[in-house]
Amino acid sequence: MKLITAVIRPEKCQAVKDALKDLGINGMTITHVYGRGRQGGVKFTTRAGEIIIDELEKTKIEIVVEDDSQVDSAIDAIVKAAQTGRPGDGRLMVTPVERFIRIRPEPPEKQE
Repeated sequence: MKLITAVIRPEKCQAVKDALKDLGINGMTITHVYGRGRQGGVKFTTRAGEIIIDELEKTKIEIVVEDDSQVDSAIDAIVKAAQTGRPGDGRLMVTPVERFIRIRPEPPEKQE
């Protein structure tokens, strides 16, 4: 199993979710995060002076997939859906998952 973590532009979140759903991948964790990459943020010039915003809003999507064929197709789908061609489109990380445990309530005991 592999954990795919995608950090993307917030406006591309729905497109990525739809692309993953088309592959049959429904389970995911979505977190709104702030960060910066190579560009180091954004500079705005106003009458009052320069404003530098060095942490930009991003969306982090985490999914766990079963096998390597799903990893490649999920990566392709995320890249196609999230890409704008401008700096700051995002990053993908793939890490191994040693154990995956579902937390569910135990079924009630049968009474005889």
